Amino acid sequence: MINTGKLAGRTVFITGASRGIGKAIALKVAKDGANVVIAAKTADPHPKLPGTIYTAAQEVEAAGGKCLPCIVDVRDETQVKSAVEEAVKMFGGIDIVVNNASAISLTGTLDTEMKRYDLMHHINTRGTFLVSKVCLPYLQKGKNPHILNLSPPLNMNPFWFKNHVAYTMAKYGMSMCVLGMAEEFKDDGIAVNALWPRTAIHTTAIEMLSGSEAARVSRKPEIMADAAYAILCRDSRSFTGKFTVDDEVLKEEGITNLDQYAVDPYMNESLMLDFFLDVQGEKTIKTGGESKNKIENLFKKIETNLNPELVTKTNAVYHFVVKGEDPGDWFLDLKSGKGATGKGKPPGTPDATLTMSGNDFFDMFSGKLKPAAAFMTGKLKINGNLQKAMKLEKLMGMLKSKL
Repeated sequence: MINTGKLAGRTVFITGASRGIGKAIALKVAKDGANVVIAAKTADPHPKLPGTIYTAAQEVEAAGGKCLPCIVDVRDETQVKSAVEEAVKMFGGIDIVVNNASAISLTGTLDTEMKRYDLMHHINTRGTFLVSKVCLPYLQKGKNPHILNLSPPLNMNPFWFKNHVAYTMAKYGMSMCVLGMAEEFKDDGIAVNALWPRTAIHTTAIEMLSGSEAARVSRKPEIMADAAYAILCRDSRSFTGKFTVDDEVLKEEGITNLDQYAVDPYMNESLMLDFFLDVQGEKTIKTGGESKNKIENLFKKIETNLNPELVTKTNAVYHFVVKGEDPGDWFLDLKSGKGATGKGKPPGTPDATLTMSGNDFFDMFSGKLKPAAAFMTGKLKINGNLQKAMKLEKLMGMLKSKL
């Protein structure tokens, strides 16, 4: 996506832009010579995640833009107002708002603590509403003003609610801001749109949670940055109230070869699809064969393929809760000796407990269903150490040809 210079001198206020998708958008608009406000919490380095508002600001200025880094927790009205006032004082106004800050917890109702529920709703829904509200008086005076929320289309398919209703509600709150504000401020010429990724997007935070294997089946944040740039360059009076998907936006811009955005081009046909789009649900939700007796045979094959090297690399104990026609508890010990499997719960405390149907369990170990895709679509529920759970992918790859 070639920069056109259309955003030169425009002021872009981006939440959560110290790393990931937010920073990628900041760098993209900076190449036009835009003024960028980095509004995020990360003032001090994280022990595991690189990047702060200050290092992001340095990159923005190196890319050709001017930058104002602001310490902002979008839950704090005082901090939001202060950052907006600083931006207006420094740059003379605000033309574009990108509501990128978000929190996620893929937990069911009984497993969602209220503090986690509140965090998601306060950052996702309330934070988006608050930042938009405070910026709107300046957008009303801005040049080709836009609000862009990184949120999904409003899809009432119950499938996207049942596995993580609290998270879905919080993200849909951002999308409802699009639906309502687009109509409310149409006469002011302020565009309010949503952008969502077709596939999982690789960020350092996602890699820390899911491991490097998840990264290989993801796209780079630059695909979202290019799609956002295309939307922000469009006429705000004629393009508003839209729920867009990154690859569809790029196709409208004439970009049909998306290989450049793949983290691993060799995995282009196996990309992990994102939430809330029914096409994704149809592609990733496949029914397996009969599960009866398959699970016991599967564990026998797993046991014959265990070895000390695998134990050393994995160093974890797993508890599998199999549902459906062949229900039961199984364990896999990859922490001692050459490893072991067995029926029932593990003797000690497991590092991770994985729950899924027998059909899906067999499909996952035989390579028909990727663990990351199973987790993202709710077919696989994980309690415990998520990173250690994702290490199972190596074992599955080894077993694929034998099942």
